[in-house]
Amino acid sequence: MMDTTSSPLSLQNQKASFQDLPEASPKPYKKGFVATLMGGASTPSFKEDNYFVSLLRSSERKALQELKDKLKASFDESPSDASMWGIPLLGGDEKADVILLKFLRARDFRVGDALHMLIKCLAWRKDFGADTILEEDLGFKELEGVIAYMQGYDKEGHPVCYNAYGLFKDKEMYERVFGDEEKLKKFLRWRVQVLERGIKVLHFKPGGVNSLIQVTDLKDMPKRELRVASNHILSLFQDNYPEMVARKVFINVPWYFSMLYSMFSPFLTQRTKSKFVISKEGNAAETLYKFIRPEDIPVQYGGLNRPSDLQNGPPKPASEFTIKGGEKVNIQIEGIEAGATITWDIVVGGWDLEYSAEFVPNAEGSYTIAVEKPRKMGPSEEAINNSFTSKESGKMVLSVDNTASRKKKVAAYRYVVRKSSTV
Repeated sequence: MMDTTSSPLSLQNQKASFQDLPEASPKPYKKGFVATLMGGASTPSFKEDNYFVSLLRSSERKALQELKDKLKASFDESPSDASMWGIPLLGGDEKADVILLKFLRARDFRVGDALHMLIKCLAWRKDFGADTILEEDLGFKELEGVIAYMQGYDKEGHPVCYNAYGLFKDKEMYERVFGDEEKLKKFLRWRVQVLERGIKVLHFKPGGVNSLIQVTDLKDMPKRELRVASNHILSLFQDNYPEMVARKVFINVPWYFSMLYSMFSPFLTQRTKSKFVISKEGNAAETLYKFIRPEDIPVQYGGLNRPSDLQNGPPKPASEFTIKGGEKVNIQIEGIEAGATITWDIVVGGWDLEYSAEFVPNAEGSYTIAVEKPRKMGPSEEAINNSFTSKESGKMVLSVDNTASRKKKVAAYRYVVRKSSTV
């Protein structure tokens, strides 16, 4: 048996006229808070903060050395206590510099403020038991992979942490997790555990990956009920995990986000706010594709990554494409031999179009086989996974028909052809 993905592939685009589509009536529009944020976050590219000491400004190098001196004086009798994530902060190596620079940047290189923040963080980690929290079983199995979880990497190699609190709209679930002060403390402990998993894979090295990407799904989030928990999480993370997040991507942002933002805005620094990327409801895939490859994006957000896939090693790469409004795209996978089996995944962000698949034999006089008859895909449907074994040589044609829409959509597909083991 042999795997191959080297078959020729072509995209055929067919445009439709919009003459028969009704025009939307223009409405007065006032640019609000969410729109302002979205406008400010139109460029997804960003540069990792510089952690090469030789490339720092002279004032920044001076601040770094001053912080080291003050930290050494504070822990002169117990230098081993000045350690984070297994890295001695007084060791004088580049890993220690990366951590110290994070605290300095969080306080705009004000040494006194950075030292105060660092000492408070060290005390919190000791009191909280953060260094051993990964070994604990906190009993939130039903929340794993649903509420908060690490999954995959972005295009720059940053680990991605997903957060989705819509499950808590269920009152029974809410009471079970947040019913009293002790339950809230346990949840916060679990949430820290998830973050520590992501930090464990960071490089803490100049030129390396030294921060995470955070994706927060606001769909169905019970804003009033989660106010206390949200404030606790934001305050705790900002105080004790400075500059650990390169981007904060909010997806499925509802109309009331401005009110929600006003609740936690006082807990955020301006530097933190500058990392926000806002995506309104229905645009999750379009936003996430800018940062993360589709094979690493969970299927519920318009990607190809299913939890079961993680058991089979690294995800197989996918090809991205866009479907313009009024366009039909045919993906032709040619060179399929008789007896071969082709397996494919295909997804369109926010679907809301027609999809079909057919096998076209090479031999003249053979009939085209409708593998998947044309059907309308709903906006919330996940990626399609299917396979077909051909009795004769030919090509597979996957069609996505967006001729009834004006909206451009992002999409991705991948496939593998396994030749027959029999001759």
